[in-house]
Amino acid sequence: MFDFSGQVALVTGSSRGIGLAAARALGRQGADVVLNGRDAERLEVAAASLRDEGIAAHVACFDIAQVDAAIEAVDRVKSKLGKIDVFFANAGIQHREPLLSFSLEDFERVVFANLTAQWALARHIAAGMVGQAYGRIVFTGSITALLGRKDITAYTAAKAAMHGVVRQWSAEFSDSGVTVNAIAPGYIKTELTQALWNDQPFNTWLQGRTPQQRWGDPDDIASAVVFLAARESQFVTGQILAVDGGLSSTM
Repeated sequence: MFDFSGQVALVTGSSRGIGLAAARALGRQGADVVLNGRDAERLEVAAASLRDEGIAAHVACFDIAQVDAAIEAVDRVKSKLGKIDVFFANAGIQHREPLLSFSLEDFERVVFANLTAQWALARHIAAGMVGQAYGRIVFTGSITALLGRKDITAYTAAKAAMHGVVRQWSAEFSDSGVTVNAIAPGYIKTELTQALWNDQPFNTWLQGRTPQQRWGDPDDIASAVVFLAARESQFVTGQILAVDGGLSSTM
């Protein structure tokens, strides 16, 4: 439906799960995709799976939380491929612990990885997009920034702030050809949520609470990424799109 031919898309946290599904979806629409993660071997396996489909896939191994190294890696990508047209900032970390025992050190670590580092790397990429008068930035937000959940105080704080960044950046870049949006996923069935979808009481609660009565699939998020990253979505900016089967819309 959308043509990404000639475009370069960088997707962080894309060696598996949501990130890999998004990279595959963008690649199927014609983009050169750059996969990112911390495990070089896993990245190469993921890239090979995309190349087997005829997708032009590259790798950039770095940790989003190591900001200087991440920026250097992005500059190498730009040097090799010439530009970055689409940036899906999907990488992040989680730490689960009750609020009263949640240490300041863990709070700052989670907020840095999910907010500060994202802000720094995306700003660096945005400078190049402004220079070429075109770009699409999509952050991974969270429905936990819309609806609280126990034991994830740092993650919720970081994602709520990220939603604010999206709105503020859309104002900053309103006349530059760069759009900034976020996707707020609901409960998506990935390797990282396996403990939850193996928990039968939780599954029963979730399916009863979600209007569509199911878990989300990484491809559900990937489709939304393609929409927000497309040229045709030029009038959509500053938005938080919940992709959650209706979970955040009902009581």
